Amino acid sequence: LLIDNVAAIRAGETPASDDRLMVALAALIEDVKLEPAFVALALVLPGEGDIAREIGRDIDPDAIHRARLALRTDIGVRLGAALSTLYERLTVPGGYTPDATSAGRRALRNVALDLIAADGNPRGIDRAARQYETADNMTDRMAALATLALHDGAPRDKALADFYRRYSADALVIDKWFSLQAMSPLPGALEQVQSLTRHAGFSLANPNRVRALIGAFAHSNLTQFNRADGAGYDFVADTILALDPKNPQISARMATAFRTWRMLEAGRRAKAETALRRIKAAPQLSRDLADIVERALG
Repeated sequence: LLIDNVAAIRAGETPASDDRLMVALAALIEDVKLEPAFVALALVLPGEGDIAREIGRDIDPDAIHRARLALRTDIGVRLGAALSTLYERLTVPGGYTPDATSAGRRALRNVALDLIAADGNPRGIDRAARQYETADNMTDRMAALATLALHDGAPRDKALADFYRRYSADALVIDKWFSLQAMSPLPGALEQVQSLTRHAGFSLANPNRVRALIGAFAHSNLTQFNRADGAGYDFVADTILALDPKNPQISARMATAFRTWRMLEAGRRAKAETALRRIKAAPQLSRDLADIVERALG
């Protein structure tokens, strides 16, 4: 269905729905005998990168994103009542417990939350904001923040600012904060990543922070790294060239984001190749980076 809908979107058609899929998912949601961890996995759609690899050639990342979002939205709207009931059923009193059963319930509850808010409806966003504010564990707080990060607006901005204030002293947690924003499919993601490179908590001299922000953008943000105007490629190429004299291992790792450029549709393919050739032409490339770029262009 997803691959067919990618083709439909590229042809200017409306993505299709599937009643049989909705019936099957509703049965999963309502079956209290099933393990919550299993249901959570069943409700998560393939990632955009997985869909792209399945298509294999002439890839349009925007069409893939729109097809996946359309299906998530369709599930959230058509099964919204059942998902809300499920979410409330899994909201159990008592403190955090790390056992596998509780972890499965948390996973399913957070998947339900993400689908409930998939279309950006105010009630879904409010529920995510409420979960963020009242969470007694990092799993639930981060899941709510991840849902909010997909939707522009005051709740997103408020939660992101609050999260940084809460955890600014914890480097590993703040790495996740940077990555979450870098992976956002929102149209302004590139500009936000560029702004975050000037954030007090970011430094090109910190490899973990570079991987968390620039690496997450290049490797995990299919739509915004592969922007049709080529700006994502240019930004990452500039960063690679700035990093290479200081940390050739990181610059080479970053360059592997270009390894699938030949699978893209013609316009993006040409812009990605231009960025790669600009990197190749730069003087005094490290051996690590030169090898990756040669392999990508070879």
